[in-house]
Amino acid sequence: MPLLEIAETRRYVSAMIRIEDTTARRIDQYAAFMKTTADEVVDKALSYVFAKDKDFQEFLDSPQSAHVRQSLRVRQPSQNGTASNGAHGSAKTPKSSEVAHD
Repeated sequence: MPLLEIAETRRYVSAMIRIEDTTARRIDQYAAFMKTTADEVVDKALSYVFAKDKDFQEFLDSPQSAHVRQSLRVRQPSQNGTASNGAHGSAKTPKSSEVAHD
């Protein structure tokens, strides 16, 4: 039985991250196994980890958690539905060669 439950969810943002090539392959394989997208796998897997990590839950309740420097490059959708650079607008649309893997 799969550990992740994939269902329609809420509002999304786009973010560019770097992951190891073996992790990228596993994400694609898990997405095929679940008959969903790689985006859904990553989103749900991280939500699962965040919910299960008791130390992280304690951190979220601390005053420290309100003062974390944002390092994720997030692109907020604009009013017309296309992605635009947010306040941390160093993100760019990746070229196919930048995200391709075997």
